[in-house]
Amino acid sequence: MKTINVGLIGFGTIGAGVAKILSDNQEIIQKRLGAAVRLAKIADLDIETDRGVQVEEGVLTTSVDDILDNPEIDIVIELIGGYDPARAFILKALNNGKHVVTANKALLAKHGDELFGAVDEKGLSIGFEASIGGAIPIIRSIREAFVANRIQSFEGIVNGTANYILSKMSDENCDFDVALKEAQEKGFA
Repeated sequence: MKTINVGLIGFGTIGAGVAKILSDNQEIIQKRLGAAVRLAKIADLDIETDRGVQVEEGVLTTSVDDILDNPEIDIVIELIGGYDPARAFILKALNNGKHVVTANKALLAKHGDELFGAVDEKGLSIGFEASIGGAIPIIRSIREAFVANRIQSFEGIVNGTANYILSKMSDENCDFDVALKEAQEKGFA
């Protein structure tokens, strides 16, 4: 059976969650995908803090190049946020023939043309559904089910952080600043 090796850049709240999901759901992912998905490397500046996720010895590294330059890594997941060095990491991953997954909506908004151009040029893919709408499969639906439609725009709040804050404000009569601070403390914002 084929093994897909994944490199994860960023091992904070979201990165640790991704690692846990991949670990806890190995069997079902393998059954549905027809391939094993192996978290081969995790790069983070802090590899000493316990994230509550067990990873094999040798998986953690402080060098992102252990992922980006590793010919065995098939997919790079970028979860560090911000513009740089995230942009440089994604471009290097693409230039090295790796598919990319990111939840970095700010980066896509600012540098999307460049990143999607590199994806097209290299014949690779970039998954970014987690950056908008979280678990709502809107991007795949637009690309596959609505390909013949001419969609002009979408409007609404489809961001987990905004949903968290707005829910706190409406359900608990919480002030925006308090809800935002709580979202930041929990790693959502």
